[in-house]
Amino acid sequence: MSGHAALPQGVTPDQRHWIALFEAYQHAWPDEAGVVALFRELASTDDAAASRARRAGHLTGSAWLVSADGERVLLTHHRKLDRWLQLGGHADGDGDLARVALREAEEESGLLDLEVETIVFDLDRHRIPARGDEPEHWHYDVRFVVRARGSEAYVVGAESHALAWRRIADIAHDEAADASLRRMARKWLARSA
Repeated sequence: MSGHAALPQGVTPDQRHWIALFEAYQHAWPDEAGVVALFRELASTDDAAASRARRAGHLTGSAWLVSADGERVLLTHHRKLDRWLQLGGHADGDGDLARVALREAEEESGLLDLEVETIVFDLDRHRIPARGDEPEHWHYDVRFVVRARGSEAYVVGAESHALAWRRIADIAHDEAADASLRRMARKWLARSA
């Protein structure tokens, strides 16, 4: 596999798929080799990487949910984390992370007629603070572009304080925005240029 060590015996089809996604991402974003190595290590050593039962950390799926014109992204003011972020959540054992991102976008926005791109748009490993009986852990967040093809009239769900369409160009230069949102905004603007 493109200069990487051979995979261990017995890796599952999901693991092979994840690793292929991460290697394609590294080819597109060679400066992010360090984060790709973390994701590849998790994917190649644990076939339960997409399960939240893996308490130390697990793969999650998120959506960079863009408007039909490509100018805006739908963000959530996340209820638990109290920050503006992209839509997304736990895979709950579903190895198809693009499908997870699409499902989370639909559930968290109430939007219909969404379309997901199956290549990875961004990778972000971030720590989730302890809450209740859930210990502090890592989210290995795999992000996909999801496009709104129909109505943009969203419905705020239980996981959000609020939802809002924000101009991507504004996010790219907003120092108060989450660093990974700024990174994704810059990637989107570069891709669209």
